[in-house]
Amino acid sequence: MKERLGTFNDEADAYAQCEAAGYTAHKFDFPAVENEPHWHDFDSLTFIVAGELTVVDVEEGVTYTCGAGTKLVGQKGFAHCEKSEGYTAIIGFAQDPSMHTQPINKPLPASL
Repeated sequence: MKERLGTFNDEADAYAQCEAAGYTAHKFDFPAVENEPHWHDFDSLTFIVAGELTVVDVEEGVTYTCGAGTKLVGQKGFAHCEKSEGYTAIIGFAQDPSMHTQPINKPLPASL
């Protein structure tokens, strides 16, 4: 299994890690969410700046509870679901977000 978690010191460090990886960084404030299992067709780095996000790895059955200072490594095809009361994150995208296919959250195939 790929290592999913890392850390960062502050917002400047999050932006620097994105730049070092060749990713484009954007800051977002997310409202409360509880979504169905899904996947994305792009790689990303998510840096939790404020609040808390719980991510469930659907295939491994592992739950990650991530607060401020946590970096999540999201790989293309990673099957997961999310729950939060709201959080702020800097997300680094491996490709320009305008190139992402819609919907962003792709439903899982019936075989999972």
